[in-house]
Amino acid sequence: MGEWLSVPEINDTSRRILHIDMDAFYASIEQRDDPSLKKRALVIAHDPRKTGGKGVVTTANYVARQYGVHSAMSAQEALRLVPKKVLTFKDPDFTKYHAVSDQIHALFHQVTDLIEPVALDEAYLDVTANKDFKTTIDLALWLQQAIKKETNLTCSFGLSYNKFLAKEASEYNKPNGRTVILPEQAQAFLERLAIGEFRGVGAKTKPVLEDMGIQNGADLLEYSQVDLVQRFGKMGLGLYQHARGIDNRPVLVRDRKSIGKERTYRAVKTTDAQVEQELKHLAEMVAETLASKQKHGKTVVLKVRDRDFNTITKRTSLPQFINQATDIFNVAWQLWEQIKPQEIAIRLLGITVTGLEAQQFENLDLPL
Repeated sequence: MGEWLSVPEINDTSRRILHIDMDAFYASIEQRDDPSLKKRALVIAHDPRKTGGKGVVTTANYVARQYGVHSAMSAQEALRLVPKKVLTFKDPDFTKYHAVSDQIHALFHQVTDLIEPVALDEAYLDVTANKDFKTTIDLALWLQQAIKKETNLTCSFGLSYNKFLAKEASEYNKPNGRTVILPEQAQAFLERLAIGEFRGVGAKTKPVLEDMGIQNGADLLEYSQVDLVQRFGKMGLGLYQHARGIDNRPVLVRDRKSIGKERTYRAVKTTDAQVEQELKHLAEMVAETLASKQKHGKTVVLKVRDRDFNTITKRTSLPQFINQATDIFNVAWQLWEQIKPQEIAIRLLGITVTGLEAQQFENLDLPL
């Protein structure tokens, strides 16, 4: 791949980066709302016995994980692994999960505005310059306790000087974990870390590294930057830097480009009237979120899934911005009439508004 010029080893240890990871988020919400599920092997997925074997696990509680169930596994495999007498499948309720995630993010903003969401259940926070906390450890402990008090859910946090180490730290002692890696501790922590625990080392890369004699971070240190880049390309540079505790990526504050809500129904919707009622409710929820974010958009997307799990999305773009529930519903209804099947049997509906921009407010002189 040609001659490789080594990248200088610049390690910024001046920042304080916090990684918050909710513990088994979707499953924990369901257990909170139905405590009888706590002793069950709870799998958040469509029951494959009702879907012809279709479905993927979004998450599982810690009881189910003891049987080997994990996210992204097929629901059919989870059914095979867990004894039926303790197994419970539950359809995901993303409307509820989004609402809880919004509660948690509101707490994030009480400590910093430098927030990079990774998913509904995890985020990086740059707390180097935070809001009125004496130490970042005090901040992390307060936030963990505030999340528990506000949502009755636990999270694990990792605190260090970069995103890579903060993520490793949050994974180190789950659930309800608290791990801090100071700059002077990073090298010792990484040398003991199994190579499969390094972020970015997946099922394909792990055996290749082990064949090279790399079992942990200490073994990885033995390889030069040139060797690793020649073998793994860009990923090799990441491995080289991570083994030395280097990750200078900033926490990226992303401007939200879409806001949507969707609902899955246990009893399928079979009439226009039922669909109309649900779309009005979804439009109201989207409008409320748009108002809270002071956003409006020009594109509306309708998502429809039937009882056979066929999914259709239809969108339309408008010449003007909208953010009112009535307008959002009217557009969604027009899209529904374009894609409405001959036999109505709907198990999921969703509305998303995209192409978002901040609302502009003008000063107007009003006659008294």
